[in-house]
Amino acid sequence: MPDPGETGGSDGSDLRDEPLDVEIVESDVVFDGRVWDVRHDTFLYNGERVSRDYVDHTGAVAIVALDDEDRVLLLQQYRHPIRSRDWEIPAGLLDIAGEEPRETARRELAEETDLVARDWSPLLSIHTTPGGSDEVVHIFLARGLADAPEVHAREEEEADIRLAWVPLDDAVDAVLAGRMRNGILASGVLATAALLRRDERASR
Repeated sequence: MPDPGETGGSDGSDLRDEPLDVEIVESDVVFDGRVWDVRHDTFLYNGERVSRDYVDHTGAVAIVALDDEDRVLLLQQYRHPIRSRDWEIPAGLLDIAGEEPRETARRELAEETDLVARDWSPLLSIHTTPGGSDEVVHIFLARGLADAPEVHAREEEEADIRLAWVPLDDAVDAVLAGRMRNGILASGVLATAALLRRDERASR
């Protein structure tokens, strides 16, 4: 019996999710929403018919905008499902056909924060709620920040967005203490902190 901690490779490089193609017998949109849909699938798994409902999502991008003082740009806005003004990182839907995620990230950073970035690099991609949605969020690290050439108008929940520059270590502490619970923010902030620590070790 394999050790529960065994990764399959001496350095953990073989530890990864495993795609699986199942036979989908039926697939119907049961709710056609303004932003995303709810789909009902019936598929064959281990010789049985299984039915599941899930959010059929366009996918999204998010941005960790980090300045030269290692401060991360956070924004706060109202999110109705949780009845809270939660802290987030800039993000947006992949809702323009043919647009690459990096270009969507550039556009969303400008639209939500009136900033542009010189340096862009992929940070990580996450499945936000794989038990109930097929959403994938691609998170980018943006550095070399400057004011955008134009200021964007905002409406609805975005009309009273609050922006704050927060030291990365303080953001990490807030996530670990449970004071900020947004999953995309937590993933981006913790990944950025880990990346900076790795780069610091490599430079020694």
